[in-house]
Amino acid sequence: MAVYTKINKTEIIIIENKFNIGKILSFSGIKKGIENTNYLIKTKKKKYILTIFEKRVNSKDLPFFMKLMYGLSKLKIKCPEPLKTINGKYLIKLKNKNACIVSFLNGKDKKNLSTNECYVVGKNIAKLHKASKKIKIYRKNTFAVPKLKKLLYSINRRIDKVQTNILRDMKHEYNYLGKFWPKKLKSGIIHCDLFIDNIIFYKKKYYGIIDFYFSSNDFLAYELAICINALCFDKKGKKYFLNKNKSTNLIKGYESIRKLDQNEKSYFNILCRGSALRYLLTRSYDWLNTPKDAYIKIKDPREYIQKLKYHKSLNEFKDYLK
Repeated sequence: MAVYTKINKTEIIIIENKFNIGKILSFSGIKKGIENTNYLIKTKKKKYILTIFEKRVNSKDLPFFMKLMYGLSKLKIKCPEPLKTINGKYLIKLKNKNACIVSFLNGKDKKNLSTNECYVVGKNIAKLHKASKKIKIYRKNTFAVPKLKKLLYSINRRIDKVQTNILRDMKHEYNYLGKFWPKKLKSGIIHCDLFIDNIIFYKKKYYGIIDFYFSSNDFLAYELAICINALCFDKKGKKYFLNKNKSTNLIKGYESIRKLDQNEKSYFNILCRGSALRYLLTRSYDWLNTPKDAYIKIKDPREYIQKLKYHKSLNEFKDYLK
């Protein structure tokens, strides 16, 4: 979530005319995230999230996201549910960009997860995977590791200001993963961006998941690899270390609903390296290209330089367990 596109009363009137939500009393930009423009909208009775889709989101993918959130909501997976306009459509145009309104989830994200909360999150990831099997839609993961070449080669040598020779190292890692990336693992629809600010807690308990705009069909175990990177590292000073209590509980929670097979376990380290490279690349690109006047917090690529290096020091699935 972020703010790239500024709106005013003109856009608010359009929204009021398109959606049956009543008069909008206030709206404010949401700074977290990096992809789309988001506003918190308040009416007399409810809160909503307005999302304006920016250039990295392909308009052809939007029906997938809408159908997924709607379908998951009906399957009792707590997530934002897209609202339909008075004409029965999910999407409208604001400032020549696609936009939607989704329900607001009560609660907020946390700065850190406890080991017990990692178990609960893992369990709910598996529940999401089981539910998404019932939703018969498909979208390729545009940030799947085999598809990262274009992004990699859009990053220039200025990124070496972050760390010497990091562009060279990213190319070496991409080539390595290209040789060993699995061709066939259990697959389905995954969230594909489960960072801590996309997990909502209410009254100190897990409540739901937001921000499904990277969701796609990919390896189910790749979701866990993303979560290992996003949720299970602790920071001490300027260094990141894997908290194996957290990673163990995350996996245990997941396996309480769906067991990983031996093939998934054998590729787990590769999947973790691939996830780390993906976020190193996207953060490097954003570090180089985000407009200076964007209302957004740029995330430091150095975090994923360290995490990728850590994964390269490991080999087996058991290395992620205590």
